Amino acid sequence: MGNASKNGRYLGHLQREDPLYEYLQSQIAPQLGLHIPDACYRVFRFTDSQNVYLYEEKGGTVRWVAKFFKSWDPQHACRKGETEFNNLTFLRRLGFCNRPHYVVRPFGFNPSIDNVLVVEYLEGDSVSAVIDDAIHCGMVDRLFRKLKALACFLAVFHCRTAGEWSVDFRESLYYTARVLRSLEERWGLDRQCSDRLWSLGERWLQRSFMWEEPSVLVHGDATPSNFLFGKGMDVMAIDLERMQWADPVFDVGRLCGELKHVFLRCTGNPSAAEPYIGHFLREYCGHLEDREQAFSRITRRLPFYMGITLLRIARNSWITPDYRRSLVEEAINTLEARV
Repeated sequence: MGNASKNGRYLGHLQREDPLYEYLQSQIAPQLGLHIPDACYRVFRFTDSQNVYLYEEKGGTVRWVAKFFKSWDPQHACRKGETEFNNLTFLRRLGFCNRPHYVVRPFGFNPSIDNVLVVEYLEGDSVSAVIDDAIHCGMVDRLFRKLKALACFLAVFHCRTAGEWSVDFRESLYYTARVLRSLEERWGLDRQCSDRLWSLGERWLQRSFMWEEPSVLVHGDATPSNFLFGKGMDVMAIDLERMQWADPVFDVGRLCGELKHVFLRCTGNPSAAEPYIGHFLREYCGHLEDREQAFSRITRRLPFYMGITLLRIARNSWITPDYRRSLVEEAINTLEARV
């Protein structure tokens, strides 16, 4: 017990006396028309997610992903799990239940079993895997194709959920403050650097164009691990607990920042991701009205969201001190681009 596999780390079998076993058998399996008496479920823990597990029926009939919401505040944990379940249900009702644009199907949320959310298991390559193949295996054309698919998904996602009110940019400044506080308290970011970054954020606050765009529903955690690629233009979105109303560039900028980070870490070249970022932005704008004007509007707001993404990545515990300094420097350079 304890060997690793592509599904994560094998932990053993789900015990029949575990409340989750009864929940899967009586509430989840019937939704798929499955009735397997005395089913045996193997349990795997995903290596990159502490509280997310795969439950696989021994005969290979079905797999489910169970996400447990943990918090020192039980009510907060319950709200988070219920929110993600409702977000997934809402998006699928909007039409994101058919490929090529697909949101993972939720089967149930049970607050009485450690706030567990049960969703379907999806097969696909993550954005992270496709980027790695481009850098290390030369599969550059595939990365361009998949970024085109992802840009199309996000454009449809944002257009389909657009509101009739403008962005409240103050929320992004509040988030910036939390990121900077974390970098100071956990990783010793010096006060002078923190003050400089905050000053840059406040200067963005004064730019009228940061407030003018219609607010849309954004994924909220648009990182390379939260989108999976299927065949052709198929894109599947997972992990939508942070979905919120915001500037669409909240998602676009985060993905561009993630691209910049991965190529910087692997090549040491701050400009290595530029061809991919440019391609992604052009493809995204190609699905909007007046693509040239849209490209101009998006790219003038982009540096803020990219810069904050680099700071967000710098908070990770696996980041080395030297690379953390590089990320902070790049964040400063990025935030200074248009202010």
